Amino acid sequence: MAWRPSTASRAVKIEIYPQAETDIIRQFRYYLVDQDAPLTAFRYREAVLESIDQLKPHPHMGALFSGSISGLRSWPVKGFEAFRICYVESPGVLRVVRVLHGKRNIRRILRNSEPRRQ
Repeated sequence: MAWRPSTASRAVKIEIYPQAETDIIRQFRYYLVDQDAPLTAFRYREAVLESIDQLKPHPHMGALFSGSISGLRSWPVKGFEAFRICYVESPGVLRVVRVLHGKRNIRRILRNSEPRRQ
């Protein structure tokens, strides 16, 4: 999935981990194919990218998520607030680990999603 940086916040690099990319694609496909809702599918995809972009200038605004991944934060996807962007931030880099629905067992899923450079 190609990342489109905003012109206002290019200093922070975005890394979308493969499993997070899979999460986004899976939900996009669910809306597009299973629900036959292409407008919702494309709106979801854009909302995820815009929500990640919103974090770039203020990466600490996401809520800290206690668990196995140190410094993990979560932020809702605008317009799809049940979905959470799970990310870690370090100087100059925002790493998106997963994008998950809040009704899933996020702690268990994240335990198996320790961030590793791919």
